[in-house]
Amino acid sequence: MTETELHALKYPIGEFTPKENYTPDDIKWYINTIELFPAKIKQAVSGLNDEQLDTAYREGGWTIRQVVHHTADSHINSYTRFKLALTEDNPTIRPYEEADWAELPEAKSGSIELSLPLLEALHRRWVAMLKGLKQGDTERKLYHPGSKQQMTVASLMHLYAWHSDHHLAHIVNLKKTKGW
Repeated sequence: MTETELHALKYPIGEFTPKENYTPDDIKWYINTIELFPAKIKQAVSGLNDEQLDTAYREGGWTIRQVVHHTADSHINSYTRFKLALTEDNPTIRPYEEADWAELPEAKSGSIELSLPLLEALHRRWVAMLKGLKQGDTERKLYHPGSKQQMTVASLMHLYAWHSDHHLAHIVNLKKTKGW
């Protein structure tokens, strides 16, 4: 496999690139993407058996099962990061070892039914928070020490909308490749 092919498998919708400025339409788009993600991932994994769920989307990559659990783990952390950014002055968030979390027993072999309802409830709450933002809230900032970047709430919305579509594409593309 060439580097280009591997990169396309790793980043099926391209790598995340933050924008300089975010419009109200951008914000609406990101909120909508975050809102629809639980239903989309549930649909994408519907009917898959354990063997299929335990298939990696690329060599050396996570299985579909791990991707589902990772999105729940990641979005729980994201929800907390939004809360911190909205209630504190430029907080420094705490990174976590996502690859290590994906190797924990419940992420490697636990039923996806542990994470799908969690995603549904979490995203309902998250979207309620995002839809209630006041003018200026999207410009509030936090610092991410892992990437050594200052981020706004708007760029964080963009990141997690991208993250949702990114992992959804891993699953959908694998299903298409395998003919499932």
